[in-house]
Amino acid sequence: QVQLVESGGGLVQAGGSLRLSCAASGRTFSVSVMGWFRQAPGKEREFVAVINRSDARTNYADSVKGRFTISRDNAKNTAYLQMNSLKPEDTAVYYCAASSTFSPQHYEYAYWGQGTQVTVSS
Repeated sequence: QVQLVESGGGLVQAGGSLRLSCAASGRTFSVSVMGWFRQAPGKEREFVAVINRSDARTNYADSVKGRFTISRDNAKNTAYLQMNSLKPEDTAVYYCAASSTFSPQHYEYAYWGQGTQVTVSS
């Protein structure tokens, strides 16, 4: 099993920044990919960003390209999501997830954190 714990959410004004963290523990050697997803009220969970452990390959949703940056510290088993130029439409619960497949599809991810709320005020 792999346990994921997110932190760093909060309330920020439009145009501001936040950095989310996701600390992994347990059988972390079994997962090489960490991703971020988000879910706004009344909407489906959507892909935000993904990063591969070995080559740091990344992929982003079009809606966040140029504003969000995913990174990871393999020594700390931690992934980060730096969010800049935040917009009210970025308001959602953000989830960290782990997988052995580099994919934007939520069903490829076996392990999920509890989520952290991000609220962007206009």
